Amino acid sequence: MPTNKRKIVNDPVYGFIHIYYDIIYDLIEHPWFQRLRRIRQLGLTHMVYPGAMHTRFQHALGAMHLMNQAIEVIRAKGHEITDHEAEAVNIAILLHDIGHGPFSHALEHSLIENFTHEHLSLYIMQQLNEQMEGRLDTAIEIFTHNYPKKFLPQLVSGQLDMDRLDYLRRDSFFTGVSEGVIGSDRIIKMLNVVDDKLVVEAKGIYSIEKFLIARRLMYWQVYLHKTVLAAENLMVNILKRAKYLALRGEKLFATPALEFFLTRRFGQENHSRQEIAQMLEHFLLLDDSDILSAIKVWQQHPDRVLATLCQQMNNRRLFRIELHNQPIDPVRIGQIRQRVAEKFNFTPEEAEYFVFE
Repeated sequence: MPTNKRKIVNDPVYGFIHIYYDIIYDLIEHPWFQRLRRIRQLGLTHMVYPGAMHTRFQHALGAMHLMNQAIEVIRAKGHEITDHEAEAVNIAILLHDIGHGPFSHALEHSLIENFTHEHLSLYIMQQLNEQMEGRLDTAIEIFTHNYPKKFLPQLVSGQLDMDRLDYLRRDSFFTGVSEGVIGSDRIIKMLNVVDDKLVVEAKGIYSIEKFLIARRLMYWQVYLHKTVLAAENLMVNILKRAKYLALRGEKLFATPALEFFLTRRFGQENHSRQEIAQMLEHFLLLDDSDILSAIKVWQQHPDRVLATLCQQMNNRRLFRIELHNQPIDPVRIGQIRQRVAEKFNFTPEEAEYFVFE
């Protein structure tokens, strides 16, 4: 008996989300996509907003739901989107974040230098395309903005894409920050296409103003909240110290996937196809639990810098942070660093993990 793949998912933000294409169901069921269930959408933001425990898996499904609404609206206004294009743009938005790792932005500044999640998403989509015998060709063209109909890539990645419409509403819902609530339904109903470009009808201008204000407020109240920044920088320094020790040959507790990145340097340049494939293989085994379990164990590590940083993270003793609109005097930073080094008996180099800009 053939399996009915036209499933529905109950989402706390939108209600029922329909899966319209068999290939979408196959991609959702793929282990590489299921990994997103184990990666939080907002990383360490739950240190400030305890409800922010939603995942990138939920966000991807939500963005796909909005994409189907946008396709319906644009078609109703007389613009052609073929069934093949609708399937492809669904795939593109579903997989747009598949290259995110655990605590993604911290990872990009410590373990995997110069490889952004956008690069990784494209590499993973290309691998999936090989597995699915070229069925993702059009989705990849849309994802990379190489598709002839320019408005389709804009729906995936643009100033008013389905990614932004979902994450603002979803992050607002789970953090409880009501300033981020946007009328995504109203905005989508106002979408149109003129000269092959995505536009908003004039009567939707107030909804767009509210969207822009909500986005700005969410950045200051959530994404760039000073305590969230403190936690993220603490995570960056933990991973940097762990990698520094591992590259010197010190043994650290780590899962095989995490150990792979701790003991190797990765930049975007000068890597063979085979090396990138090996890196991707380990990256796709990495999720939040690898990092969090390591930090829990590293609290007892003989290296005092690593142990102290990990204790701070686990016990939420975060860095004190100051925001300035002018460069901070290097002399002042040096003085604070010197005081920290003397108080905790750290070398000047070790104190840089605790005082920095």
